[in-house]
Amino acid sequence: MKTDILSSPVDGLNLSLLYIEPPTAPKGIVQIAHGMCEHKERYIPLMEFLAGNGFATVCNDHRGHGASIRSSADLGYMGQGGWLAMVEDLKAVTQWAQSRWPGVPLTLFGHSMGSLVVRSYAKRYDALIDSLIVCGCPSDNPAKGAGILLAKLIGRIKGWHYRPGIMQAMSFGSYNKPFKNEGWKSAWVCSDPDILKAYHSDPLCQYVFTADGFLNLLLLMKDCYSHPGKTDHPGLPVHFISGELDPCRIDDKALAKAVRMMQARGYQEVSLKLYPGMRHEIHNETRHDIVWNDILSYLAR
Repeated sequence: MKTDILSSPVDGLNLSLLYIEPPTAPKGIVQIAHGMCEHKERYIPLMEFLAGNGFATVCNDHRGHGASIRSSADLGYMGQGGWLAMVEDLKAVTQWAQSRWPGVPLTLFGHSMGSLVVRSYAKRYDALIDSLIVCGCPSDNPAKGAGILLAKLIGRIKGWHYRPGIMQAMSFGSYNKPFKNEGWKSAWVCSDPDILKAYHSDPLCQYVFTADGFLNLLLLMKDCYSHPGKTDHPGLPVHFISGELDPCRIDDKALAKAVRMMQARGYQEVSLKLYPGMRHEIHNETRHDIVWNDILSYLAR
């Protein structure tokens, strides 16, 4: 396990990278885009598993997350480049990985907010990757337009670093209702008590996004669910994976919209698999071995 720092091509922000190499020449690269209010270190177990099976893995902290910040006040703050800068940062990490392991096929894996980032990435740069895995995909929020206006209003009045509890409640307040008797405020994340304990005690996970962060999250969602355009890479395999109990997906019909958007773009191999009994972080669930092995099977194709 090694670390590196990459300068963002957008604004020079130091992007913190974590990567793990297999003991022999890698047969593939897996680039991971993590979710909202978390960080790259939470993916170390999955990265170690993939490296143990011959794949080089790399994950960067998104801007406003983990160690990719200028100060602690910037947690949940994306800055002037906003959501599009996250996409450009991800592209820079792809190019870094392809330079380090030239000629090796690369799979882009995005979870939750990261799944939105990789879908926006694919609209622009799918020629750079060889397959795409979309994990824990948030379904389209019909109120995102109103949310964008609210975030702009709060940012202009309170400041872009202000952390609006009202937007936190509007975005995630209902997620935990099915699991409220389990004693965790975010039991919707997964069912593994050890994961939940670590998650709730982690200061790099337990914070509220800034007004800037919420604005860019909603603008990112708007980009994902806007007109997809047509791809020049129709053979790119796209695999959606999601927990059946994940509140982010809303329901089957809402998640199917995300799948149809990728098909409308022209991708010829788009699949969806739901995992019964699993919540949002299927890769951290008590039966994560099922998910990890499915990921390996996608990589083998």
